[in-house]
Parts: sequence; structure tokens; C-alpha cells
Amino acid sequence: MDKVKLYYDEMESPVGPLLIVSNGEKVVRIEFGTLTDLNKKIEKWAHRYFENPIFVHQADQVQQAKEELHDYFHAKRRHFTIDFEFYGTDFQKNVWQALWNTIAYGETKTYKDIAEAVGNPKSVRAVGGAVNKNPFSIVVPCHRVIGSNGKMVGYNGGLDKKEYLLAHEAN
Repeated sequence: MDKVKLYYDEMESPVGPLLIVSNGEKVVRIEFGTLTDLNKKIEKWAHRYFENPIFVHQADQVQQAKEELHDYFHAKRRHFTIDFEFYGTDFQKNVWQALWNTIAYGETKTYKDIAEAVGNPKSVRAVGGAVNKNPFSIVVPCHRVIGSNGKMVGYNGGLDKKEYLLAHEAN
């Protein structure tokens, strides 16, 4: 059996290190942290979706994503154009696509708004679970999802990062 190569690099950002992973054609993950920090989580994910995955440090495979993230943090970009691919359940993919399609830069939506956008208004908790597993930190804007009371609620990267990203986009 051939090994599937997943290419990665890391970059520093105002919210800490970011890990960017590509399958050689599209970006497949952007996470808060480094490969060392996230090793068990990323390995488990990779084995679920790829046969015999190996991680290869190769910066040029994720260069466009790094440049777009850099531009975002330097207020030169409001929308990402990188090619990316979702790996998850059909429900998760629908939620992530709704985040991508319905929440513009500088705006926020509630979990209920996203549940309605995926055509299942009673699935607020399930939407929260899918948002928490968003594989594209910052690019797919889960940081723009807030509680129905307008308060900051859970964020996979930590509320400090969510608050920073929302304040960054408000400026």
C-alpha cells in the first residue's frame, strides 16, 4: 500500500502558531497550534480519512494559505481564495459550508442562524458540535458564531482568540 503524503507547514500569527496541512492539491486543515502540539489529534484525523498518511514538512505546498492568512492579519484581506476540501460527516460539511457561505467578514451569526441555514432549525446543539470541529480555523469563520444572547460562547481555539479575531475584523 502506498503512503498518502500530507504536506504541512506552520506559521506564527497574532493568535499564536498555526498549522496548515495540504493533500498536495488542496488545503485540508488549518489548526491553532503546531504539529508537535496537535500530533495525536491530527494523526487520528488523518487515519480516519487517508490510507497510510505520512506528514511531510514542505512549506511550498501551503504557501498560498500562509500568504492569505498573513494578509488577513495585516488587514489586507477579508476573503480567502485558497482551494480547500472538507473532510467530515455530511452534516459537518453542511455546517462548515454554511459558515463559509453565510457569514461575511466583520459580521456574526448565532448557532440558531446556522441551524436554520442548514435547514434544520432544531439542530442548534449539533451545529455547535460541528462548529467546534471546524477544520479551517479563521478561513471558515467559526469565530463569527455567537450565542443567541449575543455572548461569546465556546471556541475550539479559546475565547481569547475568538475575541481577538472579532475585534480585528471590527477595526
